[in-house]
This record gives sequence, C-alpha cells and structure tokens, in this order.
Amino acid sequence: MGKKNWLLPISLALVLAIVGLAGCSPDNTVLGEIAGLNINNQQEGIWVSGQGVVTVTPDIATLRLGVEVQAATVADAQSQAAVAMNDVIEALTDNGIAEKDIQTQYFSIRQVTKWDRDKEEEIVDGYRVTHKVTAKIREIDKAGTVIDAVAAAGGDFTRIDSIDFSVDDPSACYEEARQKAMADAKAKAEQLAELAGGRLGKATYISESSQTSPPIYRQDIYEEAGMAAETPISPGEMEISLTVQVAYALLY
Repeated sequence: MGKKNWLLPISLALVLAIVGLAGCSPDNTVLGEIAGLNINNQQEGIWVSGQGVVTVTPDIATLRLGVEVQAATVADAQSQAAVAMNDVIEALTDNGIAEKDIQTQYFSIRQVTKWDRDKEEEIVDGYRVTHKVTAKIREIDKAGTVIDAVAAAGGDFTRIDSIDFSVDDPSACYEEARQKAMADAKAKAEQLAELAGGRLGKATYISESSQTSPPIYRQDIYEEAGMAAETPISPGEMEISLTVQVAYALLY
C-alpha cells in the first residue's frame, strides 16, 4: 500500500476521534468547530417561564351522588338499592338532566361483618350495595333544586359525595391564557438579554402545561330529606392557569 493510500484511513480515524471527544467534552463547541461540525449546546441562550391566568365563571356543575343500602341478604340489598337508584335517576331527568349526562362511576356488593365476642370470630352482619353516578348539570342555577330532588327521591339511602364546577368549552380561555403566558415569558427574556448586554433572538424551544383551580367540594350536602329551604349552591369563579417554558437565542 502506497503512502497516500494509508494516510486516508488515518485522517478519517482522527476526525472520528475528535467527534467522539466533542460529545464528552464540556466545551464541545470548540471541538465541533475543529471537526467542521455544528454541535449545539442545549443550555445556550435564555431559558424562562411565563404564566397566564384567566378568571372565568363556571357554566357546568358535576354532581357525584348515589345510593347505599344494607340488608340481611344480597337480594334484599340489591332490590332496595335498585328501587332507590331508579327514583334518583327519575328525579334527575325530571329536573332537566339529560340521560347522556348521567354516568355510572361505581357499583359494588360487599359483605358486612362484625366481631362476635362470644364466638370470638367474624360473623356476617349483612350485605351492602353501593351505586354511584355523576350527573352533569348544564343549567347551573338549578344545582340546588336538583340536589333537593335527589335527596327526596332516594330518602335515607341517598349519598351525595361532592359537587365541582367547570367550563364546558375552555378553549377560548386557554387561548387567552397562552397569549398572556408567552407575553410574560418574552418580557422576562428581553430584560435578561438587555442585562447580559445582548439582544433577544428567536424562540428555539417552547413547552406548556396547564391547570385549573381546584373544584369546590361540599361533603354531605344533604343528610336529611324533607328540608324546606333549597340547598344553596354558589359556583363562584375559577382560574385557568397556563405555564410555558421558552428558550430564546441570545444575540450579541
């Protein structure tokens, strides 16, 4: 093999070695320039976070409710629970809740036991049937009326776990929050660029995350049927918050 022929493999090996070192070196930009490559450091530029918050009035109430029955036999417990639940569903639909907005969330039949001191062992004390649904109330002003109707229909078997509020179509709210978040991020980045003696370049990376204010819970809203006053329900306001993480190029 001639001298020129064996120089070529050696040159290629040196280039590959430099590229390998560039991946391990903390200053891989210099090595990248030596190898004739464009190796970008992900930590370059300005990284900031921006937040946008929009306050909105909820237009949907979601009620979590159901019935719970305990009896000596499974058949009795299930039969009584079925009757009570049918009455509850009828009360919901009679008050304008569409069938598509009523969804079963939980159903169980469990054995109930207790400790027998004489026998010193667990004995069966009956069976408990629990049936829970969610009901979406689109006419939010009727939430109190719906709760009253459900409590009356299910009687002592009624269980109302909670109520929370939401916005049926939050897309416009998220668009507004996103604009605010990006404006917030850009303002921070421009200030940082100025303080660093440079100017702000284009955004090179954007990531977002969002959240809403916690739902309003009202435990044991209605423990007793037959109360004269309507249950007061106030949806109040909720916040839709969106956070963006943005990386900008820093120019000098």
